[in-house]
Amino acid sequence: MKKKKVIIIVGPTAVGKTALSIEIAHKFAGEVISGDSMQIYRHLDIGTAKIMPSEMQGVRHHLIDICDINQRYTVYDFQQEANRLITAITHQQKLPLIVGGTGFYIKALVDNLNLGGDKERQDTTNIRQDYLQKLPQIGAKGLWQLLQQRDAVAAAQIAPQNTRRVIRALEVLDLTGQQFSQQQQQHAIFDYLIIGLATERSLLYQRINQRVDEMLNRGLINEAHWLYEQRNQAPQASQGIGYKELFPYFAGEMSQIDAVELIKRNSRRFAKRQLTYFRHQLTIHWFDLIKYPQQLQQITALVEKFKE
Repeated sequence: MKKKKVIIIVGPTAVGKTALSIEIAHKFAGEVISGDSMQIYRHLDIGTAKIMPSEMQGVRHHLIDICDINQRYTVYDFQQEANRLITAITHQQKLPLIVGGTGFYIKALVDNLNLGGDKERQDTTNIRQDYLQKLPQIGAKGLWQLLQQRDAVAAAQIAPQNTRRVIRALEVLDLTGQQFSQQQQQHAIFDYLIIGLATERSLLYQRINQRVDEMLNRGLINEAHWLYEQRNQAPQASQGIGYKELFPYFAGEMSQIDAVELIKRNSRRFAKRQLTYFRHQLTIHWFDLIKYPQQLQQITALVEKFKE
């Protein structure tokens, strides 16, 4: 039996993934499944660069606004939900489009990684608590160095400050004995075409800085302050770039100007890590629609051929 066809659009932040997904969805009767680990949260719209209803242009979107900020959502949850949605969308004779920049989400889906399930959820609780107790003693950098000693490849892909992902990688090591970067690959369930968007670094960084300024104009400060006031109940959501950088400003420890510069710097660094991850972990057809918008025709032809 032929495998179901799925299009995936990846790339760093601010490179035009959303616009391309709408274009392809209209041309090929598609529905979008978000592959972004922050857009799952209700009320976090600006800092996550969540697509606005007016931008959807009638295209149905999934896995956006599905969690409250106090809920934990894992790559396993995404994998299971995305697989279910792909089956449902193709059953309606439509084309599933996965769109996002969370690299491990995409890899878990494409390579059908064996991530465990309910038993793993129970077993990880004690392990996670152990690492959380170590955190005040050795700091985020110390925790990251533990990971670097045990899985240098995973450590290179995770910022030392991202304690949630560092702990997750350590959990996998403790639970399975396997490195996070070498999770067991199984036979792919679906047939994937992965389209990557990128552009030259200076242009990408300029667009990222501009996007942050636009977020500020839309009300990022108020949205981040709302999250700041609930940060103790939202440990996962509070790690998002665009939010955590403003917390020292709200605490009176940093100026707003410095906090905004930190958002821009961390966003640029994140984009660089995204590109590194995608280029090393997945087989991708790369395009630059910012410098060469005419490449849209090549993308369309590629999708057309893939669907045959």
